[in-house]
Amino acid sequence: MVDYHAANNQSSAGGAQTYMEQENDWDRDLLLDPAWEKQQRKTFTAWCNSHLRKAGTQIENIDEDFRDGLKLMLLLEVISGERLPKPERGKMRVHKINNVNKALDFIASKGVKLVSIGAEEIVDGNSKMTLGMIWTIILRFAIQDISVEETSAKEGLLLWCQRKTAPYKNVNVQNFHISWKDGLAFNALIHRHRPDLIDYDSLRKDDPVTNLNNAFEVAEKHLDIPKMLDAEDIVGTLRPDEKAIMTYVSCFYHAFSGAQKAETATNRICKVLAVNQENEKMMEDYEKLASDLLEWIRRTIPWLEDRTQEKTMNQMQCKQEDFREYRREQKPPKVQDKCHLEISFNTLQTKLRLNNRPAFMPSEGRMISDINAAWHTLEGAEKGYEEWILSEIRRLERLEHLADKFRQKATIHEGWTEGKEAMLTQKDYETCSLSEVKALLRKHEAFESDLAAHQDRVEQIAAIAQELNELDYYDSASVNSRCQKICDQWDVLGSLTQSRKESLERTEKQLESIDELYLEYAKRAAPFNNWMEGAMEDLQDMFIVHNIDEIQGLITAHEQFKSTLPEADKEREAILAIQGEVQKIAESNGIKMSGDNNYTTITPKCINDKWGKVQELVPQRDAALQGELEKQNSNDSLRAKFATQANAVGGYIQVKMEEIGKISIEMNGTLEDQLTNLKEYQESIMSYMPEINTLEGYHQLIQEALIFDNQYTPYTMEHLRVGWEQLLTTIARTINEVENQILTRDAKGISQEQLFEYRASFNHFDKDHSGALQAEEFKACLISLGYDVENDKQGDAEFSRIMGIVDPNGVGAVTFQAFIDFMSRETTDTDTADQVIASFKVLAADKNYITADELRRELPPDQAEYCIARMAPYNGPDTVPGALDYMSFSTALYGESDL
Repeated sequence: MVDYHAANNQSSAGGAQTYMEQENDWDRDLLLDPAWEKQQRKTFTAWCNSHLRKAGTQIENIDEDFRDGLKLMLLLEVISGERLPKPERGKMRVHKINNVNKALDFIASKGVKLVSIGAEEIVDGNSKMTLGMIWTIILRFAIQDISVEETSAKEGLLLWCQRKTAPYKNVNVQNFHISWKDGLAFNALIHRHRPDLIDYDSLRKDDPVTNLNNAFEVAEKHLDIPKMLDAEDIVGTLRPDEKAIMTYVSCFYHAFSGAQKAETATNRICKVLAVNQENEKMMEDYEKLASDLLEWIRRTIPWLEDRTQEKTMNQMQCKQEDFREYRREQKPPKVQDKCHLEISFNTLQTKLRLNNRPAFMPSEGRMISDINAAWHTLEGAEKGYEEWILSEIRRLERLEHLADKFRQKATIHEGWTEGKEAMLTQKDYETCSLSEVKALLRKHEAFESDLAAHQDRVEQIAAIAQELNELDYYDSASVNSRCQKICDQWDVLGSLTQSRKESLERTEKQLESIDELYLEYAKRAAPFNNWMEGAMEDLQDMFIVHNIDEIQGLITAHEQFKSTLPEADKEREAILAIQGEVQKIAESNGIKMSGDNNYTTITPKCINDKWGKVQELVPQRDAALQGELEKQNSNDSLRAKFATQANAVGGYIQVKMEEIGKISIEMNGTLEDQLTNLKEYQESIMSYMPEINTLEGYHQLIQEALIFDNQYTPYTMEHLRVGWEQLLTTIARTINEVENQILTRDAKGISQEQLFEYRASFNHFDKDHSGALQAEEFKACLISLGYDVENDKQGDAEFSRIMGIVDPNGVGAVTFQAFIDFMSRETTDTDTADQVIASFKVLAADKNYITADELRRELPPDQAEYCIARMAPYNGPDTVPGALDYMSFSTALYGESDL
């Protein structure tokens, strides 16, 4: 039964007076209803006997047995636990009145206002007044102290019944009369607390008598609640008596009050364990995501650091396309993973702080700083790989150009040397006349001049071959072989030329007649022919340029060349005129010419053919240069398009970064409004993504066009990518900060006005708008909030203590989140290890250990198994098999020992 003595000692006289003034307004006229009076008489009699039997007595007739006041005083002593004045034992009416008055005075001392109830009426056996007095006692000592969720007495008892019977079908408790008539509500109360006593599913709503008898018998037999009503009394009336039902139900409430305490303890433990399980899940998710991201970085970096050279441009461009695919497809999801990882880590740390848990420390190598360092290494490798690809493309382009140039010059030189060895080794001068020998000597001198003119081409071929070797050309072996063959042949030609010259000079002493005109022709034709061959070679020479200035330089040089053509044509006509003069003299003197000029192999036809070839190549060169000029103009247009878009994107990113900085400082409206505005702001930023994609398209076109510089903009694509990623990360972090403030507000019960006040105080002292308060700024803020941290010994010590809380790493600055955590910790309370230990002790029935069966009975299945798996065996005195140590487990939840 309930210890009313303890409950009554906690009540104040003023509170009791107020309550009884409200509840004492009972309708005594209703007692005239015989059915209700019968129910009240039976119920009140049973209730009184349930207490009087503790004193070894009882009453039979409620009207008669209280008339002398003795059992009335005894009843009040039993239910209050206090001693009343000594009763008078006389049999006279005055003695009885005095005893009843002592009882009524005691009731009044407990704050109960008795209306129209006098001792004489009780002594006279007035049934109406006697039942009213007993109901007043029941209200004061059995119902007044019932409290459920800030409601008390009748309302509290009704709320308790509604909460306990809510899960049961066909039960809807709205009052203390009709709602109890079918008996299901009584059975539901018993089944809720003692399911082993009632088979609730076997009960039928259409059999109220059976239901009521079942509940009353079980309560009397197993719960020590006497039977206060008969089922027929309740079923046989249209509306059962409310006071009788309330009296009966209050006995159930007090019988199960111990179970209520266990339920409260269970709820507290479930709450703590649910928080712990959620935090562990977040930790596991963080560890897995961090491991996956670091593993991806570990696999990607070797690929980005691979510098295996390719042999051709096509192979290198395939590598470049693979890198672009990595940038478009592989990296963006990992950027999102990295951002999500930082947000999850910050959210987890906030939840741990709010629930007085130790900070989460990721496993070695998986800290946010470790991930940032690995990401920085990845971006460095990425930048180096892109630069290497571009440099390799330039190198291969240069190699292909040099290789083509080498083959062209080598082919021209080999064509020139063809037959020269045979010419230099012939002995034709041995049978020639003097004039023919002189002609041969002059011809040889002309050859030497031509040979000297070709020396520059041979040196160019060797220089190109050397450069191809230095640039690691993949077909260097064939280039070197061909170059060596040319050089060896050139040495042989030099040796043979010298040998033939010596032979001709020996013969020259004997030969004198040389045709001066032929000689002059040969001397002028040879350099002119060499000039034409050089001109043809230059006109057919391939070129590579990267900007308009370079192509304009080539066009200018070509125009200068064309300006020399009239003078060259005059030289050609002069050389041909020499040959014409020879023919004129021969014809005028009747001389038979042997045919060819003995001094040179360059005939007028050869000169005219080469001159015609030069004339043909000039317009072709004009067209090639003009085409390249158009290409460079197109490239310049690409530069301008990219620059225009890049300047717009760069300015947009800079403006948005400044706006985000202002938003994070000002933060107007409620946190939910701020969060909504920030997410809308984030969506507006993401809507700018097509502009980024457009810029990426221009950048790809520029790379495909092999454009390596841009004088129209200071921005590079890499710079803008980094700025865009930083913008997205900054807005995500700002949103996460507001979400964490919402978590702090909801967990700590901080009002919106308090948050505004905290933000206003913080911003007022954040003079540089850096988002953090320096030590002196923070001290000034604390002083403004009423903290005694002035510059004295005691104030400095208090300030050092507070700084140790808000700046545990000794950075010297206090963030807004740390400021809110400190202020909420100062003004709110959270669960502690001692509270959890006390809750477990309730479930364990005051034992220092708890068993697995007790945990499974009191807690939900998943949380019961969670505790069983983590609790250590109990090694203390009076232990039993399977006992578990809930004290060390509770302490470990709050980081005070290892779990």
